[in-house]
Amino acid sequence: MEIEHARQKLEAEKGKLEVEMGGIGRRNPAVPNDWESVPSETGSEPDMADQADVIINRENNAAILSELEARYDVILAALSRIEKGTYGKCEVCGNDIEEDRLEVDPASATCKAHR
Repeated sequence: MEIEHARQKLEAEKGKLEVEMGGIGRRNPAVPNDWESVPSETGSEPDMADQADVIINRENNAAILSELEARYDVILAALSRIEKGTYGKCEVCGNDIEEDRLEVDPASATCKAHR
């Protein structure tokens, strides 16, 4: 895969992930590139049922945010490999990663034999 094409695909996915994560969380000011779930505010003192809903919603958002952040980290790692000049090389054996694998997932860090 052409490096610039891969960079464009990775940057596009990175942007989408940032939008998705921003919808349920925020960047953690204490830890760069880390995201945290945002508690929902009801604007009033919630009753017991509302409190349970808030807790469940926050836990669900934290789980979703965790999955999105994991993919985000993979994208950042791939962009870093582009900058280092190691993009497209398997991190296990050092061979070229197959073109079809990179086309499907430009963030792939390993060849088919080592996935």
